[in-house]
Amino acid sequence: MLTKRPFVIEALTALGLLAAPFLLPYLGFAPATINRILVWGLFGLGFDILFGYTGLLSFGQSAFFGTGGMVAAYLLTIAGFPHVVTAIVIGMIAAAIIGYLVGLIALRRTGIYFAMITVAISEVFYFVEFNPLSDFTGGENGLPGVPPPSFNLGFMKLDFNTDLSMYFFLAFWYFLGVVLALRIVRSPVGLVLSAIRDNPLRAQAVGHDIQRYKLTAFVVAAAYAGFAGGLLGVMQGFMPPDAFMFDTSGQLVMQTAIGGPGTLFGPLVGALIWLYLQDFLQGVLHLGSTWKLALGIVFVVLVVFLKRGVIGGIVDLVQLARGGKKAHEAPESDPNAVAEPETSPSLAAAVVPRSPVTTSDKPVIEARQISKRYGGLLANSNIDFLVKEGELRGVIGPNGAGKSTFFKMLTCEVQPTAGQILFNGRDITGQTVTQACQLGLTKSYQINQLFTRLTVRENVVISALAKLRGPFRMDMLRAVESVPGLSERVDQALALVRLTERADAPVAELAYGEKRRLEIGLALASDPRLLLLDEPLAGMSPSERVETVKLLKSIREGRTMIVIDHDMDAIFELAEKITVLSEGKVLVEGTPEEIKNDPVVQEAYLGGVHE
Repeated sequence: MLTKRPFVIEALTALGLLAAPFLLPYLGFAPATINRILVWGLFGLGFDILFGYTGLLSFGQSAFFGTGGMVAAYLLTIAGFPHVVTAIVIGMIAAAIIGYLVGLIALRRTGIYFAMITVAISEVFYFVEFNPLSDFTGGENGLPGVPPPSFNLGFMKLDFNTDLSMYFFLAFWYFLGVVLALRIVRSPVGLVLSAIRDNPLRAQAVGHDIQRYKLTAFVVAAAYAGFAGGLLGVMQGFMPPDAFMFDTSGQLVMQTAIGGPGTLFGPLVGALIWLYLQDFLQGVLHLGSTWKLALGIVFVVLVVFLKRGVIGGIVDLVQLARGGKKAHEAPESDPNAVAEPETSPSLAAAVVPRSPVTTSDKPVIEARQISKRYGGLLANSNIDFLVKEGELRGVIGPNGAGKSTFFKMLTCEVQPTAGQILFNGRDITGQTVTQACQLGLTKSYQINQLFTRLTVRENVVISALAKLRGPFRMDMLRAVESVPGLSERVDQALALVRLTERADAPVAELAYGEKRRLEIGLALASDPRLLLLDEPLAGMSPSERVETVKLLKSIREGRTMIVIDHDMDAIFELAEKITVLSEGKVLVEGTPEEIKNDPVVQEAYLGGVHE
């Protein structure tokens, strides 16, 4: 979240935009350059939502920039459309539609493959603009004669035909773009996008449909690009064909990296530095075509020494001046430290989300003859497994027994090769982990899967939002705090895992034991009907294990749970019934006493030692 003070950033942005055309010329900025900075800054707002907030690096933004600009320019020149702003909006809509169609293809892959697809899309659009559609786009000549905006108010006429008047026209739209972008990143959608950037696996596992959220961010970025492209043509009186070039996408990426991704204002700062240096190297130093070489060296230096861009570097300096760590660095902490903040009495009394546990004969989850094969390796074979409502089941087995694969099949992370899984009588075989979580089946992970750039509270909020809003919702203009029931659910989850007093701490600052509790807290925030805990005691010191066992006993009230762990004493203390896996099969099931005294278990698991 950018700030807890509403409208401060908006007010400062407005003041900065009002002062810029009068101050920047004294620093050597030409009026035309200042206007170009605004266009690139608006272009970068959408890209920063896609890259800085969602973590999707696209090199194809020039396709949408050029599409929006060419559609608007065509309407205003060849088609003779009289309304400038309406033409720009139509161009933006066209770019958004193209973005939606491209996103359906590109987002089928992740990482470098996604980036390469966007490069290919950009090249395709560049070819189409120069060849098949050259009659509409002007080909290599572009579209000249784009008229400046003009408004007849009846009592007066506003013409934006000078550099200064054009600046205020562009500044108005940039300001609206900032306001809209701030609303998006402060909304539930914005928080989910940040979760996807940090840990898409966990965002999906707590119940969010991350593909649809990624597509939303992609379309938003395309719409911003299309609108900025329309403004470019209006500003220059000419829509250039190089708007479609890969070089345009590359400049956008570099400007965002220079200014600072994930800040919204990074692209504007990057454009300011980039365009100023471009003018300086060409106009003052007269470097000619070698200006790109010099600017490339400057870019490398800035990125190496300011890893989070100029804005990130400024934030780090402020943090250091206050005597703290850099914003992206966690303070050193003892990995064995256990922080035990006390929950306030009033809140603790309120945290009674479930009735006392009562075990019934109603099955919550049932696996029927499930198997999982990876090529020639049989990880699990014909497992029958049933857990009743209110039961706490322990699952144990030596390394390589197939416990993790079995757990993943139960939570729909991995699909069984054969067999059937029923949850509350419903066949969930073949469903996704998001669908399973929405039904009330949630798990915590053996290795912490947290949203490390966010705070403890924001982590829990992300999980709670999936339960309260469903897997996907387009509430991009709504404040997170306005979601009904969110605050109460988050406070309950934090109190249950005893992290109330650490709610505003960055996750990176937590001790290991606190991170394990937060891992469980994310699962609890979704109010699961069945909670699966994968080795919750893994990697803990003896004191942390004792505290975590107490925690598991406290959250056990009114819940059905399945716990996998190698800590035999803890499992025997917690579970009412234990399932032993060996070589991918169920070896035996029974009460803790029966398992302790079973000679087959002693031989296969406990090494034949009877205590």
